[in-house]
Amino acid sequence: MIDVLLGLQWGDEGKGKIVDVLAPQYQVVARFQGGPNAGHTLEFNGLKHVLHQIPSGIFRDDIQNIIGNGVVLDPIVFKKEIDGLAKFNLPLTKNLQISRKASIIIPTHRLLDAAYEQAKGASKIGSTLRGIGPAYQDKVARQGLRVGDVLSPNFREKYGQLLKTHKTILEHNQFDFASVLPQLETEFFDAIEFMKQFELTDTEYVINGALTDNKKILAEGAQGSLLDIDFGSYPFVTSSNTMTAGACTGLGVAPKQIGEVFGIFKAYCTRVGSGPFPTELNDETGERMRQEGREFGATTGRPRRCGWLDLPALKYAIMINGVTQLVMMKVDVLNIFDEINICTHYQLPDGTITEQLPYDLCDTDVTPIYKSFKGWKSDLTNIRSFTDVPSELADYVYFLEDTLGLPINFISTSPDREAIIHRQAVIA
Repeated sequence: MIDVLLGLQWGDEGKGKIVDVLAPQYQVVARFQGGPNAGHTLEFNGLKHVLHQIPSGIFRDDIQNIIGNGVVLDPIVFKKEIDGLAKFNLPLTKNLQISRKASIIIPTHRLLDAAYEQAKGASKIGSTLRGIGPAYQDKVARQGLRVGDVLSPNFREKYGQLLKTHKTILEHNQFDFASVLPQLETEFFDAIEFMKQFELTDTEYVINGALTDNKKILAEGAQGSLLDIDFGSYPFVTSSNTMTAGACTGLGVAPKQIGEVFGIFKAYCTRVGSGPFPTELNDETGERMRQEGREFGATTGRPRRCGWLDLPALKYAIMINGVTQLVMMKVDVLNIFDEINICTHYQLPDGTITEQLPYDLCDTDVTPIYKSFKGWKSDLTNIRSFTDVPSELADYVYFLEDTLGLPINFISTSPDREAIIHRQAVIA
């Protein structure tokens, strides 16, 4: 079976740490969508490392890591990531395979990303400017390049055709690219040659073969469910399907193969960039949350918007993903608060009270309805058993489990891989 691990909010939930924690139970870890806009942070042995495209199982020598066909791969970023991992002495060329069907981000994709955001002005969506959207656009338009193309003798010709198309668009948008493109292309083609030392293969056969051999596979998602291109807060979303269904199309596996679905959420909410955020705290409380949680983007460095936990949004994400068990991250960030709030419902402009996420959330001014909890005001760093947590935190967890109807089986109490409470909760 394939278990799926994904975020239930607007990304940045802490997926990298949990993949690293769960990885010893699996023989294969596979990324199924997204690209270098992801930033999965892992901390262990006093070290901190951020992965953008490489699966988070890479630090385990006995695990096969796969970059699936649903990913858009930037060869330049890929090379930098591999170079950054050199100090760990990992068997990378042995333990990492890349789908030949994965799309490639070329330098002008990044330039197009910047040009499109510039043209939107005040209506910009908050893109990470990594070329993700334009690369997915070319994929859907059936004109993009794929990893398998780099092995073709006429790869340069294919690249030139796509480059010509991109230049026309950039010129139309009056975007200056001539000064930066030559250097980017030099880096790009160097990275392409570098990438050829890895196994570029039809990974759908690899994964299905692993299933036939009864190997356990963990599918690793990027971004978060509320950024899904279909079900997120459109148009302030990413360009891929970030939910469980995306694991099937992004790896080439049948829905019947899906087993557990681990849904990861923070004990509060954050969001990077533009878009609706009903529980956002534009005050001192929000700033304290940001500083305590070190809420700055692992990929962009941008400060994240912060707010209280939003249950209507969380229930929605659980529903569309078929989540079977929950993972709550960064509980320790709330250690500093005397009072903690949870949004249980929205009040719509006409006075209606609802638990549902409105279709037009971007244009509907919803008012959160909160339930307050007493804070636990305790250091959780060294707690490893749920029986040792403060009663106030236990009340917080029990309320969420009762309301969401799912067990919270993992609770993270600090960034380090060892700082986790693993429990088997019982739902009444």
